[in-house]
Amino acid sequence: MFGMVATSVAHKTADFAQRRRWIVGGVIVVVGLLALWFFAIQVPADELSKYRFSGGGDAVQLPVVELPTAATNWILSLLLIGFGVYHLVRGLTNSAVLFGVIAFLLLAIFLTWSIRGASLNLTGLMESTLIRSIPFLLGALSGIMCERSGIINIAIEGMMLTAAFVSVIVGALTGNLWIALVAGVLSGALIAGVHAVFSIQFKVDQIISGTVINIFAVGLTNFLNLRWLTTNQELNNSGVFAKVPIPFLADIPVLGTILFNQIALVYIALILMFAVNFLLYKTRWGLRTRAVGEHPKAADTLGVNVFKIRYVNVILAGMLAALGGAFLTLGSVGRFDKLMTNGRGFIALAAMIFGNWNPFGSFGASLLFGFMDSLQLKLQILTSVIPSEILLMAPYLATMIVLAGVVGRVRPPAAEGIPYEKQ
Repeated sequence: MFGMVATSVAHKTADFAQRRRWIVGGVIVVVGLLALWFFAIQVPADELSKYRFSGGGDAVQLPVVELPTAATNWILSLLLIGFGVYHLVRGLTNSAVLFGVIAFLLLAIFLTWSIRGASLNLTGLMESTLIRSIPFLLGALSGIMCERSGIINIAIEGMMLTAAFVSVIVGALTGNLWIALVAGVLSGALIAGVHAVFSIQFKVDQIISGTVINIFAVGLTNFLNLRWLTTNQELNNSGVFAKVPIPFLADIPVLGTILFNQIALVYIALILMFAVNFLLYKTRWGLRTRAVGEHPKAADTLGVNVFKIRYVNVILAGMLAALGGAFLTLGSVGRFDKLMTNGRGFIALAAMIFGNWNPFGSFGASLLFGFMDSLQLKLQILTSVIPSEILLMAPYLATMIVLAGVVGRVRPPAAEGIPYEKQ
């Protein structure tokens, strides 16, 4: 009896996987055909797309790569169609590889078409992508630390906004950017502590708690900015961190410019990505965190202090989110503007889900958001015929595709958002 049921379930699962493979493969083929028609066949054969890899001040000047737009997109579109046919027939089990290949080919086709008759500094675009991805990465790491322990944190936006405000004020008053950074991080820890008390001690609905914090942060920073900073402009000028080129490595063509000639906060964020991954998957604390997020009652039975794990993780998450907020001011413009986070905290949550609650996966998703943000600015300069609003939609559409399970299912921690009652 049980064997028959198990066999029936297995057959249904296999049939569902096969149908999904056919649907996804068919969609890829159709998209490839559309790309072939609009971005290759409709393009004049004599148009060129030029990619530059060196800036005017680089010691080593790399040659400009000139590609025939139509021919290049013919090849890329046919590769996309071929990949779709392969997935349709054989199937690709690794969803990350599947989405990565599709995204790369589509972006390459679109970018080559967009810069036809012009040139693009690809190294500068990649450098801008990394810089713009850092707030998303830090926000995503914040979400991972919280949600891996079972606490939903949609207050990342409020934590980032508050830290951006505090860091500017302290930086202007002290003239020391590191003190300003510490103050911003501590402000995030304070707000996270409030969220932890509401969510863990008083068992308030975690989404409501995060929403209240976001509204409070928006209202407070807007009020103080209007009543205080606008009349005391000297307090809204903290300065920004200077770039710290790493000797020898910064001189490497392309890679050195992108990775090894950045401000300290970029290096810190990348180190934190590896640190969070190590903490979660290679330490006892990480094992207990994941256990609490999956089955807190079982963890409690084994002697794990569920409340302590959650409190510490939420506060650490607040500090990570605050670091992302401070990056927007101390690492970019050196001043605070109304609502300057502009939804980055919520985008970071999308990157976290996109990355399946994994630091490296979230970094990949953050790079996608950062790339689209950088690309729409570049294409505005190149007077692209595509409105920038359409470009900004792309990462959100990609996230919706992932969340819909088309390119692989994501699974949150089982106990996420559920208050724990000690027995």
